[in-house]
Amino acid sequence: MKRCISNRRRLTTAFLAATVIAISGSVFADSVDQVLQADQRRLNLAQQSQERINNIVTGTRSLEDQYRAINKEIDGLKVYNRLMRAQVDGQGAVLEDIGLSMEQVDVINRQIFPLMMKMIDGLRQSIHADVPFLMSERTKRVDKLTEIMSRSDVSVAEKFRKVMEAYQIENEYGSTSEYYTQSLPYEDTNLEFNMLRIGRVGLYFQSDDTRITGRWDSKAGPNGEGGWVEDNSARNEIRKGLRMAKQLIAPELINIPISAAEAT
Repeated sequence: MKRCISNRRRLTTAFLAATVIAISGSVFADSVDQVLQADQRRLNLAQQSQERINNIVTGTRSLEDQYRAINKEIDGLKVYNRLMRAQVDGQGAVLEDIGLSMEQVDVINRQIFPLMMKMIDGLRQSIHADVPFLMSERTKRVDKLTEIMSRSDVSVAEKFRKVMEAYQIENEYGSTSEYYTQSLPYEDTNLEFNMLRIGRVGLYFQSDDTRITGRWDSKAGPNGEGGWVEDNSARNEIRKGLRMAKQLIAPELINIPISAAEAT
């Protein structure tokens, strides 16, 4: 009987111990879960804080880059403003010069118009006294200059340019040679001849069949005013000169008669 009571006590004690252990394990497990959950919350909060820090750092870097870019742009604008200021100062000086020039325009116009008219008259006289080559073309050029002088829609600068251009053309005649055709009086009729101009020293004519050859003689005519004379002595040389002027053969020396220069 005592043994049965002892066994019951042992069983009761074991049961109570197991219950205590079970309860203690359950309580311990709950405490561990709470600790883990708290750690997870702290980890989440730490991650969120780190993300906020990263965002702040990124924003700060972006603002710093923008600040540097703006400073660089400001430096460039300062250099540009200095250049523009210097340019404006230079343009101001130019405007002053233009203002002074405009004040003198009327004076220049009053002086240059008589000068241009004298130049045109001198050019006309020079053409009439010159060897008579391309007379129609050259006379029309001078007549055109006279017409331009009376036009209000042509600037003074353009008028002066036209006058100088005509002088340049006349000047180039003295160092060039050329071929052209012209109608000349011959035995009570007019015939078409091949003309050869050599500078201003010689002007020659020849028919297509080379039967008629001649030249301009500044001393011919009743009063020595000059005229066309037939001269077949240099027929072959004139023919050769015409072929050279037409660029049919290479340039070479030719032996042709010229009018003697007048004594001064």
